[in-house]
Amino acid sequence: MARYFIIYKPFGVLSQFSGEGQTLASLFDFPKEVYPVGRLDKDSEGLLLITDDKWLNHHLLNPRFGHQRTYLAQVEGIPTPEALKALGNGVRINVDRKDYLTKPAIAKLLPEAPELPDRDPPIRYRKNVPDSWIELTLIEGKNRQVRKMTAAVGFPTLRLVRKSMEKINILGFKVGEVQELDQETIYHKLGLTGFKEAAKQYQKRPKRS
Repeated sequence: MARYFIIYKPFGVLSQFSGEGQTLASLFDFPKEVYPVGRLDKDSEGLLLITDDKWLNHHLLNPRFGHQRTYLAQVEGIPTPEALKALGNGVRINVDRKDYLTKPAIAKLLPEAPELPDRDPPIRYRKNVPDSWIELTLIEGKNRQVRKMTAAVGFPTLRLVRKSMEKINILGFKVGEVQELDQETIYHKLGLTGFKEAAKQYQKRPKRS
């Protein structure tokens, strides 16, 4: 039976279980078979899904099956309507040393800072440079995509938190908090209830030698 964990990854923690520096292993005694689905950079925070469900990992990481990921980004400056429109329509960023046009997204300026745990260490405050928060929903996940997108429209990201994947979210979580959920709940929140049998058969596939 596959197991599923959702966590609020803290700033400074690597999205892996081994290596130099602080890793996911420092947060919880996870089963040895599980691994993170995708990743969050060391300097990003928020939702990370950890499981040993091979089909779910394949489905969520395959670009053909775009699923919504929503991020909260504290940016330098106050984005203009034109900048927000550009983020929504797609901007050109560098991916693997190639020019890439991001897929359409949903971008909006938040009227006030979202309710999030404090970051440790905190963002450096600059008296003469205002900052603001935007919510950005993507259906793809290129390396450091949100940071590259906000920089491309002139508003560099200062703090980045992944809020949700489809209907799975970390609202109300404490930094480093871990929750285990069952397959029914995970698949329902991801809109994948009809794929449970496919996932079951995928899990039974023999390992390649």
